[in-house]
Amino acid sequence: MNKTLFSSAISLVLAGYSDVSLAQEQTNKENRALEVIEVKAQKRTQNLQDVPVAVSAVNGETLVEEAISDIHDLKASVPGLNVYNTLASTQPSISIRGVGTASTNFGLESSVGLYQDGVYRARQNAMINDYVDVDTVEVLRGPQGTLFGKNTPMGAINVRTVAPRHDGADGFFEATVGNYGLLSFSGAGNFNAIEDVLSFRLTHFMTDRDGTIDDVNFGEDVVNDRNRYGTRLQALYTPSDDVSLRVIADYNKIEEICCGGNVIVNNFQNFAGRPGTDAAIPVILGSPVSLAENYQDRVTNTTFLPVSNLEDKGISAELNWEINPDLTFTSITSYRDSLSFDKIDGDYLQADIIGSSKTGDQKAFTQELRFTYTTDDFNFVGGAYYFTQELVSVGEIPVGEEFNNYALNVLLGGSLNQVLGGINGLSQATGGLIAPAAQAGPGGTRFFANATQDQDSIALFGQFDYKLSDTVTLTAGLRYTDESKDLVNVFTEEYASGIDHPTFFTSIGDPTNPQTIVPGSILFGAAVAGQTIQQIQSGMIQPGTPQFAQAVQNLVPFQTPGWIFNVMSAQTADRPDEMATLEDSNVSGTVKLSYQPDSDTLWYASYSTGHKSGGTNADRIAVTFDTVFDAESSKAYEVGLKKDFPDYGLRLNLAAHKTEVEDFQANSYVGEGFNLQNAGTYDIEGLEAEVRWMLTDTTLLTFNYAYTDAEYGEFEQGPCWIVTPFQTGQPDPGQQSTDPLNPNSFCDRQGGKPLAQPDSTAMLQLSEEFTVSDDIYATASIDYSYIGEHFGASDNDPLSLVDSQGFVNARVRFNFEDYDLSVLLWGRNITNEESVGVSAPASLQAGKLVAYYIEPATFGLTVVKKFD
Repeated sequence: MNKTLFSSAISLVLAGYSDVSLAQEQTNKENRALEVIEVKAQKRTQNLQDVPVAVSAVNGETLVEEAISDIHDLKASVPGLNVYNTLASTQPSISIRGVGTASTNFGLESSVGLYQDGVYRARQNAMINDYVDVDTVEVLRGPQGTLFGKNTPMGAINVRTVAPRHDGADGFFEATVGNYGLLSFSGAGNFNAIEDVLSFRLTHFMTDRDGTIDDVNFGEDVVNDRNRYGTRLQALYTPSDDVSLRVIADYNKIEEICCGGNVIVNNFQNFAGRPGTDAAIPVILGSPVSLAENYQDRVTNTTFLPVSNLEDKGISAELNWEINPDLTFTSITSYRDSLSFDKIDGDYLQADIIGSSKTGDQKAFTQELRFTYTTDDFNFVGGAYYFTQELVSVGEIPVGEEFNNYALNVLLGGSLNQVLGGINGLSQATGGLIAPAAQAGPGGTRFFANATQDQDSIALFGQFDYKLSDTVTLTAGLRYTDESKDLVNVFTEEYASGIDHPTFFTSIGDPTNPQTIVPGSILFGAAVAGQTIQQIQSGMIQPGTPQFAQAVQNLVPFQTPGWIFNVMSAQTADRPDEMATLEDSNVSGTVKLSYQPDSDTLWYASYSTGHKSGGTNADRIAVTFDTVFDAESSKAYEVGLKKDFPDYGLRLNLAAHKTEVEDFQANSYVGEGFNLQNAGTYDIEGLEAEVRWMLTDTTLLTFNYAYTDAEYGEFEQGPCWIVTPFQTGQPDPGQQSTDPLNPNSFCDRQGGKPLAQPDSTAMLQLSEEFTVSDDIYATASIDYSYIGEHFGASDNDPLSLVDSQGFVNARVRFNFEDYDLSVLLWGRNITNEESVGVSAPASLQAGKLVAYYIEPATFGLTVVKKFD
């Protein structure tokens, strides 16, 4: 463990004790109560401060008071949690302590376990909808390889919704209006069908908002809109005091135009003065290009708008049977069906060149059987878990009508036009005996990646807490998991004419450097074809001769439609189908020792391991990469302190951790698709602090901080810089090839940083309660969130480095007790911080960098009416 982290943790603890020692001398201090937060981090209800786990919990009341509408808003309140969108709002990336999973590839499982009401959600997009009628959101940091459904290497997020109850209506209605046309309604109601036996709860919500980005072709406020709605119906059946059955059926839908990105680095010319694609596109295609200097104008320039659609539905049943006062049996059964569709303009140009879409269809069934045994000195949770899913994804790369012109005259600079003109001249001269030149990249061509995955997973687990003494508790747990996956990837190409995909060329070379003309390349083929044309035109080779029949074969590649696709991009190259069967078994677990000298103090130390299985890349990638990736595993060491000072209203929770991840599954965008590879080793160490201090009876100070030092210990086949070498001539230090004419398609990223992961994040919040009148009180709060500098692109290209960011949010809430009514005025990013989100090299435009937009300043008014 880094000595700096330990010294920082010790300094904070000692400082806290020092302050309290001085404060205890002041006998006239008031006793300011600290909130008791109940969590189920260990599958049973416990006080948060008694759990030897780094866990943050946000209750439903706080979600409303702080205008936290979804998981993106939540991240500021939880140290170590990072959430961002990439290509679509239905493709979030969720990470804890620097370890996460990009959901753009359906071959990946999440490194962070996602659960709602005890049910595992296999796809990250199932957790991005609005938080409505939620009881608590718990975020557990560190491997969760024992108790939770699916074994996960880095953490878990558990959302618990409000359950039906037998006593009263317990309902609410909520309405929100805001800028950008925001309009949101939600409500819930409790209905008793049979007194003390059967109750129902119905929850519904809808959110509609205009976009926050304009588009040149499609108008104002059209991109990054919100259009979400959902319904949840629950039943609670309690035939006796010992048995309860809770059934939940839910349906959620998202139909949005997201996500908007734009140029932050243009490529008009490279470091040597050679023109780039931005210089050629307006001249050759007649289409304007976006300028990096205008990024903050929030105006995109696309052929079509991006689409993010998701339909998610399911049903679950939780049965609890209290066999006796010490022993409880729990069964959780669920079935889920999720269908998503995303579509983006892959070139971010007004010209119709290339696009991308992806459809994912997932059906999953889970069954958990669990026994909980509890006594004064011993607690045990154990059982079995089964998960099965069928996952089908279809990725499509459609080629636009302007691709052919772009490929020949922009990317190749017209270097082959003389050859192609010569072939057309011969065709005319021979009356069609020699076929004319074909389109290099005919519009309407589509490239598909069809992936099917059948997965079965079964696990046995158990964990116990045993009090070694009145103050010391030992916790230990093990989990055995056995998984199997059958995976089939089928890659097809469809031409409007019905022809087969040609496979002539393998390398494009450098059009300005004759030394790169090698066999198998377009330039070599062009040189041979050019010589053949000259020989026929000069009469050296006469039609009808054997030499003529042999010579015209040199022209065939350029007479075949689609001859450029194989060398243009890995996404459009021919590739074989894949079949794989993966069998995986794993034993993971945890050991914790906690010391609780009094009811307000908990020291703990833990060692935990986590695991997730491997798979196959569901996208079209370069043939130089292995399509099968191995399982990812982690082991983590953690020491922590949870300390309450009730006399002074102070709560201090600290955790220092060190995590080693083996075979980290890294998914990196490299300008022509995502390369999914095992990164080897990945090392993280850090410090987290959560402080809650009631300065007075009405003033609350909250401070969260996370220091996360995460870097690749080994990543031999990582992504290479694309933008900086073009712009400055500086080579990628990770490039292992010594031949500048034949560089590797991958680079060594050892010591590199994960995408969008800052070293430091912090949130400071000040809240004040005040009385307006006898029946009206109010709360005002303001918070500042800090995000340290980080790389916006997965290749750690220096030009993608994002400066530190600071966001200010503010709220004022009025509560009218006589009417059970509250009115909340809120603002997020009220200073309208101008920064950039995740970035990536532009497709087929070397030296150009595109970044996604963050949310601008948003304001709103929320009214909540409760019904008892």
